[in-house]
Amino acid sequence: MKKIDSINLMEKFSLFTKEWTPKIIGELNGQYVKICKLKNDFVWHSHENEDELFMVFKGTLLMDFRDGRTVKVSEGDVLIVPKGVEHRPHTNGEIVFNLLFEPKSTLHTGDVETSLTVKKLDWI
Repeated sequence: MKKIDSINLMEKFSLFTKEWTPKIIGELNGQYVKICKLKNDFVWHSHENEDELFMVFKGTLLMDFRDGRTVKVSEGDVLIVPKGVEHRPHTNGEIVFNLLFEPKSTLHTGDVETSLTVKKLDWI
């Protein structure tokens, strides 16, 4: 039987510094549980087949949408971006600690490839 243990999120966040580079901390029901540090601007992208859940643990995440809206996601808040919806996460210069639930098949930047795209995710 696989060892069952709790995961301390803040301890996991302390293990890396690179921003916009998700790290896998667990998996369940065909999905990865990922954490990521976010700072400044990311790229416009969408995920054709997957919804994306953002849960903020530290800081404030801002999510832009093509209709001109920006949604503020504060500490303790969750935002779900439906599949196919183009979005651009960013911050106001602060580092944001974020948790994601995504199907294993989810590509980091969806159908867009940039210098920020991570193709192979690491477990921590």
